[in-house]
Amino acid sequence: QYPPLIYRGKTFKVSIWGKKRKILFLECLMDRLRPRQRQRPVFSGFTKAEIEKMEKFLMESRELLQSKEFCQKIARSFNSSSGRAGKPIVKWTEVQNWFIARQQESTSKVASLTDTSKHKSKIPETCPLNDGHQSTQILKGVVSKVGGKVPDLSELEFEAKSSKDGAWYDVDNFLTHRFLGSGEAEVRVRFVGFGAEEDEWVNVKKAVRERSIPFEHTECDKVKVGDLVLCLQERRDQAIYYDAHIIEIERKMHDIRGCRCLFFIRYEHDGSEERVRLRRLCYIPSQQIR
Repeated sequence: QYPPLIYRGKTFKVSIWGKKRKILFLECLMDRLRPRQRQRPVFSGFTKAEIEKMEKFLMESRELLQSKEFCQKIARSFNSSSGRAGKPIVKWTEVQNWFIARQQESTSKVASLTDTSKHKSKIPETCPLNDGHQSTQILKGVVSKVGGKVPDLSELEFEAKSSKDGAWYDVDNFLTHRFLGSGEAEVRVRFVGFGAEEDEWVNVKKAVRERSIPFEHTECDKVKVGDLVLCLQERRDQAIYYDAHIIEIERKMHDIRGCRCLFFIRYEHDGSEERVRLRRLCYIPSQQIR
């Protein structure tokens, strides 16, 4: 259905699906999945340590961030570190653009919060996500929605709902967290296959959950009418994962190709309906199997 794609020197046949096909799809179809309007190019080659350092400056030294001297100092520091060995040299303008993009996004978020809620007049408190016990408890709260004992967070993988298109994407990292004036918690996430310029603030309770799992071809009997699932919506110009409800199921005999059942689904984000095969459906761990 899809032509072979060349990515990082390798050819992928994306019409063949496996357990890792969601991550592969995100990496190979980055430009098709979430086209964005960018006002200025933002360098995405910073290391994780460099981003963490700039995030810290963003919270502590806002008045200095856009000055040429300050950005030159940071660029020199990055280029002289062992972590940049073998990587492209960082220009001071790239550091400056990163700070400008972050501040513009932060200003936009705060303005939106102020305009849309009487209970969110306070500027949200932002904290590094690696600040210890409190951050761990925030993420454990996400897992606790599933019920039962909360496992070690290091063993879990998450997905988050983008506010830009309402689709779900695999989370690569949780960068920081903050509390709104209403007491609600938000986390800043980096999506798998996307750079720092695509990072987003998302609501912990409403837009973060344990990563969905593709159904095996032998698991069609687990899907019931009324279930909430994650479904790959395929369009001519994009293919994105959205939440959907199972409306009707047409059970069929399996053959050498696997499950041949048809599932009539309705997408939550736009109410559209279509019939899909099991290969396009993923099980949401927070949803109890009946």
